Amino acid sequence: MKLSTMPHEFVDQTPRDLEEGKLYVSIRYRTAVHLCACGCGSKIVTPLRPAKWKLYFDGESVSLSPSVGSWQLPCRSHYWIEKDNIRWAKPWTDKQIAEGRMNDAKDVHAYYESRKGGAVDAKSESSASGQKVGVLKRSWRRVRHH
Repeated sequence: MKLSTMPHEFVDQTPRDLEEGKLYVSIRYRTAVHLCACGCGSKIVTPLRPAKWKLYFDGESVSLSPSVGSWQLPCRSHYWIEKDNIRWAKPWTDKQIAEGRMNDAKDVHAYYESRKGGAVDAKSESSASGQKVGVLKRSWRRVRHH
């Protein structure tokens, strides 16, 4: 059963047994963990890093950005966690998934190159600045600017 909410809990360490419908956030380990919102029971780990996911806490609720895309799982769920709520997205095609993975890899590369002061090619520069067209990153920019 698809969930519509995902209340959070700040924890030092993620519990061994995860409760369905709860987002566990460990600031110490810079990670957010939950069971897939589709109800399949798969563990979803989202590392909180500048070139990966970002967590937003408004004092009451959390949002996770960019979206969670469980492409390697049979369910292939795709959703956002916004203010402790689940917003479901349309499933992606295999082509969209491949493009998203490629763009994510470019973003990670551009981020680390910028951290060490190295040169970044024009494509990566564009990607790092958020100008690319990918659905995932457009959504990420929209959530990030709220």
